[in-house]
Amino acid sequence: MNNLLTESCEIPRGGSQGRDVELGAPMNSGELCLQEFFVKVQEIDKQYEKLDKLLKMLQDAHEESRTVTKAPAMKSIKQRMEKDIDEVLRVARFIKGKIDELDKDNLANRQKRGCRKGSGVDRSRVATTLAVKKKLKDKMAEFQILKERIQQEYREVIERRVFTVTGTRPDEETIDRLIDTGDSEQIFQKAIQQQGRGQIMSTVSEIQERHDAVKDMEKKLLDLQQVFLDMAVLVNAQGDMLDNIETQVAEPFHRIFDQRHEQSR
Repeated sequence: MNNLLTESCEIPRGGSQGRDVELGAPMNSGELCLQEFFVKVQEIDKQYEKLDKLLKMLQDAHEESRTVTKAPAMKSIKQRMEKDIDEVLRVARFIKGKIDELDKDNLANRQKRGCRKGSGVDRSRVATTLAVKKKLKDKMAEFQILKERIQQEYREVIERRVFTVTGTRPDEETIDRLIDTGDSEQIFQKAIQQQGRGQIMSTVSEIQERHDAVKDMEKKLLDLQQVFLDMAVLVNAQGDMLDNIETQVAEPFHRIFDQRHEQSR
């Protein structure tokens, strides 16, 4: 296939220079400049699919954790969630790097004949890149929702545990202290004296594992948010631009690319 990053956007002259060898059809300058660009965009889209799967796995693990009452089971879920969120961070950083590459490619592409700033090709590339950035911002929001849900439901689980062991509803201060420290043994001292240490310590251990899991998730999701932060600010600043050019320009070029892709099958 033609090396689309080094070829000029000028319409090739004569022979097979103006044809895509694989597709067997003549291509205009805009299509030549966009084809490899969209291949890179598709590569990023595949990474977004990975993020979707990881988010679903984390959501399922969290749902499972809500009904767990034993420390070993909670520890197992915690380890799975740690592994998944580490992979989320890896994929997110990879996507961020690929988006940075698109920005650099877009600037370099403007030096080619027929692809100057403001041309149809340039506007299509910019609009598509902005759409990819916006998708990253949207993913950040989904993980933020998960973080808030974990925090809220963790609070509810802790309240139920204290009520089950002590028979009384804990006040807000007690719940806050448990959420901050994970240290429930002191709160359960009376129950330990009445019911025996062995029985209560199982609940104490489960609460500690749950506390560690939630705090670890919070920290890693904050790291994830930092990865996305600059991108989110950029998308907000360029939102109007995205709405205007994406509608007017990107869709026609996407349609051209999709048609070519169908022909190649």
